[in-house]
Amino acid sequence: MKISERLEKIPPYLFAEIDRKIAEAKAKGIDIISLGIGDPDTPTLAPVVAEMHKAIDNPKNHDYPPYNGTEKFRKAACDWMKKRFDVELNPDTEMLANIGSKEAIAHIFFAFVDKGDYTLVPDPGYPVYKNATIFAGGTPYSMPLLEENGYLPDFDKIPEDIAKKSKLMFLNYPNNPTGAVADLDFYKKAVDFCKKYDILLCSDMAYSEMTFDGYKAPSVLQVEGGKDVAIEFYSHSKSYNMTGWRVGFVCGNAGAVKALGTIKNNIDSGTFKAIQDAAAAAFTVDQSLIDSLNKMYQDRRDAAESGFRELGWDIKPSKATFYLWLPVPKGMTSEEFVTQMLEKAHVVVPPGNGYGSCGEGYFRVALTKDVDTIKECIRRMKDAGIRYN
Repeated sequence: MKISERLEKIPPYLFAEIDRKIAEAKAKGIDIISLGIGDPDTPTLAPVVAEMHKAIDNPKNHDYPPYNGTEKFRKAACDWMKKRFDVELNPDTEMLANIGSKEAIAHIFFAFVDKGDYTLVPDPGYPVYKNATIFAGGTPYSMPLLEENGYLPDFDKIPEDIAKKSKLMFLNYPNNPTGAVADLDFYKKAVDFCKKYDILLCSDMAYSEMTFDGYKAPSVLQVEGGKDVAIEFYSHSKSYNMTGWRVGFVCGNAGAVKALGTIKNNIDSGTFKAIQDAAAAAFTVDQSLIDSLNKMYQDRRDAAESGFRELGWDIKPSKATFYLWLPVPKGMTSEEFVTQMLEKAHVVVPPGNGYGSCGEGYFRVALTKDVDTIKECIRRMKDAGIRYN
């Protein structure tokens, strides 16, 4: 049997490849430490789990959920957006529950992209942006995220003919994989650009609450007129250690929310209502729990950055996410470096080019291991003679 042409255009999914390499090494009896995938290594917050225990025993939660999410969850999400960003949202028209932000991100392309359309996607960036464009029959146009620009795209460098044919722009700050952050002035430029060319601005805020040193990530919906052209994707995965629960929300422009909801109505049947109850409870957990998580990641960040500095890397402290984005040693490709890390230090890190061609020459570190394990990775690198210079 022959698979579809669209599937033939999709490269192997980066994290599936990482899993495969880990399995191969472990099969050989090698003690592998993986700093590859951004999956929190500590439990879901206790109040969320407690709420789930109650919700799962409630027979009213055992039937199909509303397609757009339960009223309780949508209202709780709107209340959280008001409290966090002072953004007013209508829970009936400007809020949509999703099965984790990944599925919603993938489906928004089917709601807006036709054959011949372009999308503006960050490079390096989350692979789903590019691949979902291809699935929908569109053409992804890469917006380079360069170190000299603070890993922010330069909208002036986008050719006008491409902008006129573009239907979506994806932005992601705090950023995966670079850890970069954006301010409201940047979002104002993005909103103005998308208004000029009638482009839907999609803001991926998966890491909105994972910030350090007093930094707080802003929302594009805080920009005056932002809701005219923008929607935001939020996930419970990283903020509340809920990666396996698959729950989050999309909010903003009512037309875009409705369009995405129509796609989802025909593809999925929503998130289990008990999970939505637990997710609603997550919005009201004591801030000290979030602060404690961020302090843990900040300690890991400090240990990793200190270790890499000892090995010759020049690192500025990151303000957000649990990722470090670092250049590979001179004279090496990303693939060569991560292969050396696996074979000599038995440490897994993903190559930068797995996130796009502009990621070549870099690698990403996920701070999803404790401080002692991170220090062990640095020790292994020292013993293997792996240095930046």
